Amino acid sequence: MIEIHQLEKISPMDKRPVEIVERKGIGHPDTICDEIGEKISLYLTKYYYENFGVPLHFNIDKCVLVGGRSQPQFGGGIVLEPILLHFVGRATLHVYGELEKEVPIGVLVRSAAFDWFSENFRYLDPLRHVSIIYSIRPGSTDLRKLFEAVKDSPAPLANDTSIGVGFAPLSETERVCLGAEQLLNSREFKRRYPAVGEDIKVMAVRRNDKIRLTVAMAAVDRELSSLDDYLSLKESVKSELYEHLSKLTDRELYVEINTADNPQKGIYYLTVTGTSAEAGDDGQIGRGNRWNGLITPLRYMSIEAHSGKNPVSHVGKIYQYAAQKAAENIQKELCLDEVYVVLVSTIGKPITEPQMVYVEYIGEEGGSNVKSEITSIVEEVLKSLPNFWRRYIEGKL
Repeated sequence: MIEIHQLEKISPMDKRPVEIVERKGIGHPDTICDEIGEKISLYLTKYYYENFGVPLHFNIDKCVLVGGRSQPQFGGGIVLEPILLHFVGRATLHVYGELEKEVPIGVLVRSAAFDWFSENFRYLDPLRHVSIIYSIRPGSTDLRKLFEAVKDSPAPLANDTSIGVGFAPLSETERVCLGAEQLLNSREFKRRYPAVGEDIKVMAVRRNDKIRLTVAMAAVDRELSSLDDYLSLKESVKSELYEHLSKLTDRELYVEINTADNPQKGIYYLTVTGTSAEAGDDGQIGRGNRWNGLITPLRYMSIEAHSGKNPVSHVGKIYQYAAQKAAENIQKELCLDEVYVVLVSTIGKPITEPQMVYVEYIGEEGGSNVKSEITSIVEEVLKSLPNFWRRYIEGKL
């Protein structure tokens, strides 16, 4: 069932009086959990496919990060106790056939975590600074059989009743928020400012035509010799942000960095590894950015965690993608001002047949056939979902 409604008395987000947007960068504890959960999902799907010809049942979508202990200081400090990552979930651990085979789940989990840290951090050594434990058990009989029923169905059967949400396009404030974090965590910026750590969080608050960015930026202690260096770094970063973001907006822009600093009392955001996870903060899968990379409380938004879920039948992952993809395609192809898409699954039903597709749009440009065109676009996205997992492991999403 597809419900389509035009919003006639609601303005696009850019024209509303207030907007709140958040972005948690790659080094934020919540993002660390999300990203490594996705890496495990990718490694496990590939392992099943390469060794058994098909992906097998798993969902490793629970993770908690327990912050470590550290002693940062200008010129270089030490990590006293490592970050602890605990992964919890379900997976196929033993495959029966002509040759029985155990799945090396521990090796895959640790490889995914160590590879991800090595690819994304410059000063965090996963062998010394991270401890990993996992509690992964076989799935329940009913969910395993539901997963295996894909062999007898043209499309995988949803293994949950869940919600996926997407919207397009990003507002100006959303682009500014995203652009700020992407600049600070870009390779080029890190080359010029190696003291800027990976743990960046940006909160953007817009009131009418004034955008205020509050940036939390971890600094790397070994790259700074003194408090003066630290304060100089903040000023340089602020200047760079103004220059970069002024290309994205004509609104009044205010930028504040590390507002909790109080140098007179020896308080400043200094780290050994570039992330608050070494001492100051904990993390969890599902508390970070949504599928589009942002946290947008004034938009429709699902609280479903897509990270770590299997890409074959878990609609908690697949419908996040599908809703976002449908919203982007509808907005672009029909030149509408704004589009929202909500998908609702039913456990045990094909992922191509949601129990509800709800679309809202703002704008008149779609023409008289807008509803039929929206329906056609949504159906095209749904039709592609049985191949989602293949594109996922090929890196095409």
